[in-house]
Amino acid sequence: MESLIQTIAVYAIPVLFGITLHEAAHGYVARYFGDPTAEQAGRISLNPTRHIDPMGTIVVPLFLLLSTKLLGGAGLLFGWAKPVPVNWSKLRRPKKDILWVALAGPASNLFMGIIWVLLLRLFLMAGVDIHSFWGKMAIAGVQVNLVLMALNLVPLPPLDGGRIVYSLLPQPYANQYARIEPYGMLILIVLMFTGALWVILQPFLAFGNGIIRLFL
Repeated sequence: MESLIQTIAVYAIPVLFGITLHEAAHGYVARYFGDPTAEQAGRISLNPTRHIDPMGTIVVPLFLLLSTKLLGGAGLLFGWAKPVPVNWSKLRRPKKDILWVALAGPASNLFMGIIWVLLLRLFLMAGVDIHSFWGKMAIAGVQVNLVLMALNLVPLPPLDGGRIVYSLLPQPYANQYARIEPYGMLILIVLMFTGALWVILQPFLAFGNGIIRLFL
């Protein structure tokens, strides 16, 4: 039981802040490109309580973490926060600006992963054991943010990757592609339970790992 509680404590802060920064980044970039909706809703904030979704931020990550711990093996730890409201029509150039608003979330997780790597280096320089609580938390921070980045880059609406693809496609094809969105989460769940999701995530994880290794 003690080990299980320690594992939850190690992952709690990385998951909470990884998801929070992800959503705040969407709101900040949307405001930059002309849409104040997130700011007016008080969602451009690093206060986690403004972004927490009880199911996606707490229940699902905790369930996946416990399942991995109890059953053994490597699990896919992810979650989500309350989506930041974005009024795409208020963006100055909606079709083009969607790209940057969508990309902001995964980019923030890559940035957060780099911060955790730098913290790990500082911990090691200060003599902190890599197997200590703080060492494990830093490693968890890297892992969690890489998975959040990779998962959100999957080119499937309504994920950020789907928004990016929509922005890059010519309008007629983009409209056809957007029709997938009502079924996007169902498709994602099927991919996860069949194991195909891991295959799709690998290129994105490899990219993130390659960037992070530059800071090791």
